[in-house]
Amino acid sequence: MEIKFYQTVSGRSPIEDFIIDLPKLDQARFADVFEGIEKYGLDCPRVQFKPLRGKLWEIKFNAKSGGFRIAYVIVESDSMTWLHVFKKTTQKTPLGDLEMAEKRMKEVLGL
Repeated sequence: MEIKFYQTVSGRSPIEDFIIDLPKLDQARFADVFEGIEKYGLDCPRVQFKPLRGKLWEIKFNAKSGGFRIAYVIVESDSMTWLHVFKKTTQKTPLGDLEMAEKRMKEVLGL
């Protein structure tokens, strides 16, 4: 499966910025998740895929420093766009993170 990162109008990728700022072991886990999804798609082992709202889904996985979530949308059957990423600190997805992901999803889908 092809994975794209959300980009702002100026071409900046908040996803890449977030990952670059992580400790090296967490960066390595993100790379592992990325490569696993590219290779196995939604059958990727050691990660969970969970619906959030409508077309918005999340990838759940753990790394050295804790749990992470990636909000994404399937753009085509073989392509997903990672919209927003955050470190999990509460049981429920924080409203601000959910709203950010929905806003970006609408941009990506042209809604």
